[in-house]
Amino acid sequence: MKGVVVAFNVTGGEQGQWAVLQVSGELDLVTSPVLRQRVHDEVAEGRHSLVLDLSEVLFCDSSGVGVLIASRRLIRSCQGRLRLILPAQGAVDGSHVNRVLGALGVRRLFDVHPDLASATGDEPRPLSA
Repeated sequence: MKGVVVAFNVTGGEQGQWAVLQVSGELDLVTSPVLRQRVHDEVAEGRHSLVLDLSEVLFCDSSGVGVLIASRRLIRSCQGRLRLILPAQGAVDGSHVNRVLGALGVRRLFDVHPDLASATGDEPRPLSA
């Protein structure tokens, strides 16, 4: 697959009280600063409930993981909430980000959801009678 350029994109939106950043392409040394800046911008604008939709990320290296961990730290520092969307079967044949986070032993640090509806659902759920 030499010479194939995968466009990296971060698009923002709102889902209820959640700010949602949809990330697509390759999250690596070149593109991870773009995501880092977008997360900082969201927090600076007062949005402390953030969902990162990584279901269309085809590749993630250690710098991408570093941005995710830094984003978690930043949002926790302002008592915010960060959720990741990482479908078990996403971006071709399974989420690359899921595998990378699992291999590095850091997946448990994140609140991971399979889809947007789950990630933006109201929590905590009221106790049923």
